[in-house]
Amino acid sequence: MNKAKTTLLRELLTSKSLEFICEAHNGLSARIVEEAGFSGIWGSGLSISAALGVRDSNEASWTQILETAEFMSDATQIPILLDGDTGYGNFNNFRRLVKKLEQREIAGVCIEDKRFPKANSLIEGKQQPLEDIDTFCGKIKAGKDTQSDPDFCIVARVEAFIAGLGLKQAIERAEAYRRAGADAVLIHSKKRTAADIEAFMREWADRHPVVIVPTKYYSTPTGHFQDMGISLAIWANHIVRASVQAMQKAAQRIHAEESVASIEDHIVPVSEIFRLQGAPELEAAENRYDTLQNSRAKTVILAASRGSQFGEMTADRPKAMLKVNNRAILDDTVAKLNKHKINDIYVVRGYMKGAISGDGYNTIDNAAYAETNELYSLYLARHVLEGESLIMYGDCLYRSHLITDMLDKEADIRILVDADKDTSSKEHDHVMCSRPYTNDFLNKDIYLQDISVKVYDETAHGEWAGIIASSPKGTRMIRDTLEKMSTWENFNQLALTDMLRELIPACTIQVVYTKGGWLDVDNLLDIADVGEFL
Repeated sequence: MNKAKTTLLRELLTSKSLEFICEAHNGLSARIVEEAGFSGIWGSGLSISAALGVRDSNEASWTQILETAEFMSDATQIPILLDGDTGYGNFNNFRRLVKKLEQREIAGVCIEDKRFPKANSLIEGKQQPLEDIDTFCGKIKAGKDTQSDPDFCIVARVEAFIAGLGLKQAIERAEAYRRAGADAVLIHSKKRTAADIEAFMREWADRHPVVIVPTKYYSTPTGHFQDMGISLAIWANHIVRASVQAMQKAAQRIHAEESVASIEDHIVPVSEIFRLQGAPELEAAENRYDTLQNSRAKTVILAASRGSQFGEMTADRPKAMLKVNNRAILDDTVAKLNKHKINDIYVVRGYMKGAISGDGYNTIDNAAYAETNELYSLYLARHVLEGESLIMYGDCLYRSHLITDMLDKEADIRILVDADKDTSSKEHDHVMCSRPYTNDFLNKDIYLQDISVKVYDETAHGEWAGIIASSPKGTRMIRDTLEKMSTWENFNQLALTDMLRELIPACTIQVVYTKGGWLDVDNLLDIADVGEFL
C-alpha cells in the first residue's frame, strides 16, 4: 500500500540524513521536479506569484495559491510543502487554509512569523516587521487543532535573522513555535555565508527538525549542512529562475529572426509537452472507457486486387501492401483509423492474401478475386456491416481530417467527393450533385444525383474519393441492397458505384466535399506522391 503524501513529508523532516526538496510553481514544473528524482516539492510563494505575474507580497490571493497547489498535487505523487506566507491572515484564516490544503492532498504548509501582508525576505532594504510571538503561536495551535491527518506537517519559519534581531531572538522564537506544536522550524538567513545557520544550530542542539533555504549561501558545501544536523534543505526558486532565462532567450531570438526555425532544435518537441501533460494516459483511458468511440464505426477495407499495372512490384504482394518509406499503404490507413479510435477493422483480401496480415485488423478472404469485382468483395463482408460503418478502398490514402469529416456528418449515407479533380477523364468515377462546391457555408445538405464513369466534363461536380460512411440505418440499407443485387446475373462484375446508383432513388446520399487531401494509387506516377501521405 502506498504511503500518504503527509507521511512521506513527515519522514523527510524526521530523517537522520539530510533530505532535499525543490521548488515548483505549477503542475508542469511539479511533474518535472518529480521526474528529476526529488522526494518532495516546495510550493514556493515567490515562484507561484512570479508565474502569475504579481509581486511576492500577498498580491495573489490565498485561493489563487491554493488552486495552483491543487494542480501541482494532482500532477505528482510526491509530497508538497506549500509556502503559506503568513497564513494569509489571523488564526482563523490559517485554520481554514489547513483544512483546504488537506482536502487537496497537500502534505504540509510553512508559515513565517511576519505580519500580513508580508514582503519577500530577500529584498534589500525592505522593512520586515515580525508578528508577536504569542500571536504566531496561536496560529500554529489553531492549525494543529484543525488538521484531521496526524501526519500533516506545519513548519514554522523564523525570520529573526531577516529582520535583524539576532540569534537570541531566533532561538526564543523557534523554541516557542516548537512548544506550540510546529513539526519543524525553518531558520532563514540572507547572508552570503552560513554563519547565521551555524550559530543557530550550535545553540539549538538538535531539539527539533530544522529546515533551511540556502538561496544566498548556496556556495556552502552541502555536506556541511549534513554535519550541522539540518533535516531538510529547500532549493527554493531555481526552477522558475531557469525557466525565465530560457523563455527570455527564446522570445528575443524569435522576435529578432521573425522565425522559429533556428531554435527548434534547442527546445523540447511538442510531444514532450504532451507526455508531461499525461496524454498517453488519456489515450489509454479512452481505449478502456470510451466504448462509443471504439465501436462507432466498423470499417471494411477492400484490398483483394493485385494492381497488375505495377508489374513486378506486385509480384509478391497486392497493391494495398506496396511500401513507401518502409510503410505499406494499407498499414497507413489502419493507423489513421486507430487514431480515430476505430479498431473494428476488416480487410477483404484476395491476391497474395498471405501478404496481408497484421494485429490491427481482421481479414476476410475473396477466393474468387480474379473473376469478381469490388462489390462482390463487399458482399463477402456483409455480415460485419452493422451499426455505424465505413467502407474504403485499400489502395487509397487519406488525410486524417477527411476521416473526421466523414464521421462527423449525420446523414444515413455519406460519400466523399473531391471537387478539385479533373472531371474530363472518362476513366474515373465522377459525380453529379445537387449543388457544386462553393467555398462557404453553403457546402451543407448537398446530395448525390448520379455517379459513374459516364459522368464527366460539365455534368460532373467532382470525383468520388472512395469512402462511404453510414449510420446504423444507412448500414442496414447498404446490407439490404447488397442482398438484393446479389441475385443479379452480372453481380460478380459490379462496382461500388453500381450500389450507390441503386441506393440513390431509395435514400438521400449526402456529399461531403473536399479539395484534395487524398490519393488513389493507380499507377507508378502516383507512387511518387505517396510519401507526403505517409
